[in-house]
Amino acid sequence: MEELRESTAAHLRGESFEPKVLPHPYAFNLFSHNAEMDPESGYNGEETKVVAETRRIMGTPALPIGITCIRVPVLRAHGMALTVEFDTVVSAEEARALLAAAPGVKLVDDRARNYFPMPSDASGQDDVLVGRIRPDSGDPSGRSLSLFVVGDQLLKGAALNAVQIAEALLPR
Repeated sequence: MEELRESTAAHLRGESFEPKVLPHPYAFNLFSHNAEMDPESGYNGEETKVVAETRRIMGTPALPIGITCIRVPVLRAHGMALTVEFDTVVSAEEARALLAAAPGVKLVDDRARNYFPMPSDASGQDDVLVGRIRPDSGDPSGRSLSLFVVGDQLLKGAALNAVQIAEALLPR
């Protein structure tokens, strides 16, 4: 986070900045996640980790997942653009209602104002923000929805998530 602050300040002053933590300039830039790349598959370690964790959480070892992890210059949030295929047709309205009622989730899906999940809104929040919920126009079966999810990885992706999972599993 400090490198992002310093490189952004240098960029805005018109000065060069030599990255020390990340392999490429971070400010005002996007690049492939800097985890080790598998030369055979072309996937990096972060991508294979996300696939493995998602399959484990969903209890579906062969769950088909396509993913590309990109570094984006924000301080405290991860974002995911998802397309999810269901066994049956699920409308965007049904998904919105289910997600709005889900614990630890905040629905941010205001088409009229073009207001959807943003890293700046997720930073410092315990909830995961979800929005841009719509049918996947590439799926003629109508069983897929596309959406965007953002969460503070220092909160939800770390200790808080573990505590919330333990609370859900432990009898009261």
